[in-house]
Order: sequence, then C-alpha cells, then structure tokens
Amino acid sequence: MLARAQALISESALRGNLTALARRAGARLLLPVKADAYGHGLEIVARVAAHHPDVWGLAVAVPREAVALAALGLGKPILLLTPPAPEEVGPLADLGVRLPVASVAEADALPPHARAHLKVDTGMNRLGARPDEAIRVGQRLAERGLLEGAYTHFATADEPDPSFAREQFARFQGVLDALPPVLAHAANGGGILSFGPLPGLSLARPGLASYGFAPTHLREKAPLTPAMTLKARVTHVHAVHPGESVSYGGLWQAGRETSVATVGIGYADGYPRNATGRAQVLVQGERRPVLGRICMDQCMVDVTGLEVRVGDWVEVWGGGEITVTDVAGWGDTVEYEVLTGLGARVERVAEG
Repeated sequence: MLARAQALISESALRGNLTALARRAGARLLLPVKADAYGHGLEIVARVAAHHPDVWGLAVAVPREAVALAALGLGKPILLLTPPAPEEVGPLADLGVRLPVASVAEADALPPHARAHLKVDTGMNRLGARPDEAIRVGQRLAERGLLEGAYTHFATADEPDPSFAREQFARFQGVLDALPPVLAHAANGGGILSFGPLPGLSLARPGLASYGFAPTHLREKAPLTPAMTLKARVTHVHAVHPGESVSYGGLWQAGRETSVATVGIGYADGYPRNATGRAQVLVQGERRPVLGRICMDQCMVDVTGLEVRVGDWVEVWGGGEITVTDVAGWGDTVEYEVLTGLGARVERVAEG
C-alpha cells in the first residue's frame, strides 16, 4: 500500500550532526534515541549511530525502548535513563542494559552482573539522588563493582543565561570527586553548544541537537542540519466556489473560485491541530496556506493556479523554506512535541 505520508531521514545529516557535536563537546556521544529517536525512527537512527566512531552508546527513556533497541543487536551500550520497575531490573540486566540508580536500596537490589549509572539530581528536581546521598549511593555501587557511570541533567543550558547550569555542573563535579573514575555525562545539546568541552566529562548526551535543531542564539556554535523532511500526498483535488466554506466549523470561506487539494496528513499523524489558520505547506516549491480546521487524517490546501494531481507530494516541513520550528510556532508548541508526536502511520524512509 502507498504511504500517504513519509518522513525522509537523511543519514548524511545525522552523521554530520553527530560529528559536529562530538567535536564541539570534545567527547564521545551517548545518543538519546528515546521516543522513536525523537520521531525519526529508532532503527534508522540507531543503525547510523552504531557505525559512527564518535558514538559510545545509545540512551532510551523506558524499558520497552531498551528491549527493542537490544533486539537490533547493534553492539552499542544501551543506557536506560529513567527508573525501571523492580521486576524489570533482572531482565534488563540480562540484556546488558545499563541501569540508572539513585538510592542505596536500588544499588543493593541490582544483580551482580548489572552495570549501573548513578543518577544525580543537581537541581532539575525530577529524578536522581541529591549530591550528598548520591556520593553514598555511588560508593555503594563501587563497593559492589557495578558502577560504570554517573550523570545529571541540565535544566537551563539552552537558555540565554545558563548560569544555573554552571551551578549544577559544579555540584556534579563535587560528586565525581568523591567517586572512583567513571563515565561521567551531563551535557545535553544545550550544554554542548553553550559550554563546549566540560572538564571531567567522558561523554556528552545531545538530544534534539543530534537531529539538527538548536535555539536561535546557539545555532552558530555548530553546523547542524535538520535530518527529517516530511511529505504527504494529495488525495483529492476539487473546486470551492465563492462563499463556500472548508472543513469543520466553517472557519475559512472562499472569497473567489479556489482550487483545493486535500492532503493526507492530520493531527492523528502528529500535525498540530493548533496550527489551524496559520499553517502552510510547500506545493511545487510554493508556500500555500492550509485552509480551515486541520482534521484528524487530512488537511486542505489552496493550490489555485497550480497543476496539482492526486498522488503528488507536498512538503510539510524540512530543512529549508518551511521547518519544524515554523510548524511548532504555528501550533503554539516546541519542536520536541511536533517531532515526537509524529505518528506510526507516517512511513520513515532512510536516505543517504
């Protein structure tokens, strides 16, 4: 069956981003591939990363993702970033998944063949042990011979004023100083771009930046290229007469004879419904407005003056004229939400 929507994933853009970020960080990368690799397709991205010399390992958010990644057999270390349920610890350790640990009880519950990364809460106040407790937990893991790494997460590194992130890093360094040498990682994409190399860190952990996105004030710090181009097919072309409306609620009304293409992507595919009234797509290289309410499975586009046929592709976003950043702005959200919300009905296709 023909796909109504395709996300084309540029492997060369991914490789270039990873190289640029590793160079900027002065360290190898622990690449987050959670949420289906930020919507880009877990298998596509993981296979690119597995053959990249600057990638040490891969990180995921939930045990199901760790199991799926382990099943690919790529030979890269896998770190689970968030706590598993007690009954999941043994099976994950058996797969070689590195486990997050933030309490002495968790440390003592690990099987002897597990490898752990100490999770330190330096101010994010989401997960992890506060620095004093983290030292005790890390020392217990070291006593058991299970401590491989330690990590924290910056809350403000991508902000114009990253001073709080610097405070976090100082707290993290205090923990590292009390432990034997470990694989230490703290710098997310914002941290890499804001600070460059950070002393004592073995790895860097860029998320969205790996896929080509950075805050405006940090874009000059490394050459990043968006890796995804999203396309959708025209499924119907028809004329709308003056005075007629388009889509639910009659929000848009034709002031002239209008040629309208129905395009096979909607909010069930991850295209933000909140972009109604502002969204645009590229049709034959021209910006054209999306008309009326964005629907669950489709949206309608003004193609007046163009020779458009059923089956033609329109570009929903890419790295040029219309970007994910544009779409996120129209939808009153952020790139993270748009990309990770891209649904399973959208076919992911790797390109060179």
